Amino acid sequence: MNKFKKYCPNVWVAECKEEYEKGEIIELETKYGKEVECEVYNLIAQKDDKYYYSIVRLDEPYALRKAEKYRNSAANRTAKSEQYLEASNEGREFLSLGEPIKVGHHSEKRHRALIERNWNRMGKSVEFAEKAQEAEHKAEYWENKSEELTLAMPESLKYFEDQLEKAVAYHQGLKNGTIERAHSYSLTYAKKDVNELTKKVEIAKLLWGSENNERD
Repeated sequence: MNKFKKYCPNVWVAECKEEYEKGEIIELETKYGKEVECEVYNLIAQKDDKYYYSIVRLDEPYALRKAEKYRNSAANRTAKSEQYLEASNEGREFLSLGEPIKVGHHSEKRHRALIERNWNRMGKSVEFAEKAQEAEHKAEYWENKSEELTLAMPESLKYFEDQLEKAVAYHQGLKNGTIERAHSYSLTYAKKDVNELTKKVEIAKLLWGSENNERD
């Protein structure tokens, strides 16, 4: 069975026992045994009778699935919070009268039990409301992640080539003085950005370049 193989941060490729053509749809098995349809892009390596391809997953993006999961969790927890809040209103009319607990009276036990139940329900309501808020924050995080452009996407080649072009121009401007240096490390940081983007462009070309590149 074809499997996912981590290639670099945020990028998984297909490890296959047979050769495929660009554009073919194949199935890959996750570590959890789930089968996922993917489109073959480039052959990036061939080693030990195995072929490694850059691929595009055809299922819904992982980040969006995570976001939906946390949105549903937030909705469920909000509903539970509201249920506990509503339940905490048991005996509201009686309690609103402000009647003191009659110590020794036959009603004392029921009165105390009612107050305790409502107090516990209110606590549960707050607890689920906080958990709902936490799930909402996680949903927002994964929604933002889904909008990030990474090396796992074919569009990343053009994006990082453009970013590299800008980084090179900025670095050159700092070197020749046409761009003022904000601090003593400006040139160092600019060079670091150029190096990092150069590496990303090289990886993106291998993964998503128009020619079928092969790595030994």
